[in-house]
Amino acid sequence: MGQKVVCECGHSNPEGTILCEACGNPLREEMTKPILTMRYEGGALRSQTYKRTIVDKIWNYFSSVKVGVALIILILIAMAIGTILPQDNAIPSDDPATYYPEHYGRFGKLYVMLGFDHLYRSWWWIILLGLLGLSLIVASIDRFIPLYRGLKHQRVTRHERYLKRQRLFGITQTENPDDIIEKAKKVLKDKHYKIREENGNVFAEKGRFSRWGAYVNHFGIIIVLIGGILRFVPGMYLNEGFWIPEGEQLAIPGTQGQYYLTNHKFILETYDKNNKKYKEALERVGGNVAKNFQSNVTLYKVTGDAVIGEKPQLKKVKDFNIRVNHPLVFDHYRLYQSDFQSELYKMHFSLVNKKSGKSLGDFTVNLDQPKETYTLGHGYKVILEQYLPDFYFNKKGEPDTKTNLPNNPAFVFKMISPEHPDGEVSFVAIRTNIEPLGTNDYKIAFKSLDTRYVSGISVRKDLTIPIVFIGAIIFLIGLIQGMYWNHRRIWIQRKNGELWVAALANKHWNSIKKDLKELAEKTGLNEPIDQLEQKVFEKERGIPT
Repeated sequence: MGQKVVCECGHSNPEGTILCEACGNPLREEMTKPILTMRYEGGALRSQTYKRTIVDKIWNYFSSVKVGVALIILILIAMAIGTILPQDNAIPSDDPATYYPEHYGRFGKLYVMLGFDHLYRSWWWIILLGLLGLSLIVASIDRFIPLYRGLKHQRVTRHERYLKRQRLFGITQTENPDDIIEKAKKVLKDKHYKIREENGNVFAEKGRFSRWGAYVNHFGIIIVLIGGILRFVPGMYLNEGFWIPEGEQLAIPGTQGQYYLTNHKFILETYDKNNKKYKEALERVGGNVAKNFQSNVTLYKVTGDAVIGEKPQLKKVKDFNIRVNHPLVFDHYRLYQSDFQSELYKMHFSLVNKKSGKSLGDFTVNLDQPKETYTLGHGYKVILEQYLPDFYFNKKGEPDTKTNLPNNPAFVFKMISPEHPDGEVSFVAIRTNIEPLGTNDYKIAFKSLDTRYVSGISVRKDLTIPIVFIGAIIFLIGLIQGMYWNHRRIWIQRKNGELWVAALANKHWNSIKKDLKELAEKTGLNEPIDQLEQKVFEKERGIPT
């Protein structure tokens, strides 16, 4: 991609290389600092070398650490905002556009408009995750390749400018260099350094694997991000809720109609107010406190091919009592007991002659599946012309229903009698009985109602958990790898009857200083000085360097 830079040692380096990959000779005139900067071994970072094409500019943008940090901050801010209000799968409504403004006002409306009600399923969320993953990949490749090349091609014999400008450097005058080098090799081997020799020079190294810790981190994070993105793939992730009344059988959402659930009975147990152990606490709460609530259910699986319009053939899988934190588990799905409520089930009415007060027959409306006609005999019957489960007046002032749940049922009945074969119309709701077409001879009288429990069940499936778990483990391995070990290198080189010793660590300098002190004590080498500390010392005291 670019012109090669040939060092005086003969090694051909990529364009943009700062230190020769083989001998370490500084290749740029601007490398005049007294101590070399050894980040990425002075290799040629693509982002700092190629800036010509649009591809270079995009690469350089995403290789920036600042861009990566900015993306992480944006993701954290989005996650924080997403916790202000409950997500749409946790609200008791299938119409978020109506629910949020009603309960949270203008902020709720804005929340829905921006997609925060379904944050982890929004298109911009997956784009943020993808951009962060792209930034990690680009930044890792941009830095990994120069570092790998620099560590792979390094020779035992290094350029004298490379040695003299290491942070730890020392010179020893000796008449027995061979004896000292043999002793040094033994000491370093005992400390688990890998030894390489060339022309009587020694290079000792250990802990190189720790240099890859950051890239293992990045790889783990990328796998976690892939797990998050896979949640958008159909069949990989599900988190939905549904309501199932006692005595009802429903297809379980998200199972593609393959599983059905029958709710036999809902059980609610509360703490006994007369029990001395709970009496004081219950009095502070001022009401009943649920001890346990559970749904006794049966799980069925569809057998054979379902025919549209016909009831599918079901095979019983198991009976189970779903309790809080004790889900029903099957085929990667989990059914949790998440909520319950009591709803109106049946309403009992009578057709009454208003003048005589005589009842001409009773009938019962099943609020879940109301019939159209109720025959009372002797020429009397009631026709249900309109049913509004959750009655209210809309903006036009017309009767309407908010939901399909029987929270506030209302009816328009037509009462057929021998005197009125065309029928009389009556609008009936709770505590309301209106005759919209004039005064009637007959009325619908409310008698009683039945209620039943409805279980709130959460359906969850997450095939991305193993992927995220593996990514997290890899991330922790990289964290430990890079944090608890360090890369140490020591060069012992013959120069004009002297022994030059230079040392380098990527961090934890005290550990390599300790090794050098022991090396000096056991071999007779002079202990290298810390040139950085010396420069600081001289600068603080105004000593010219």
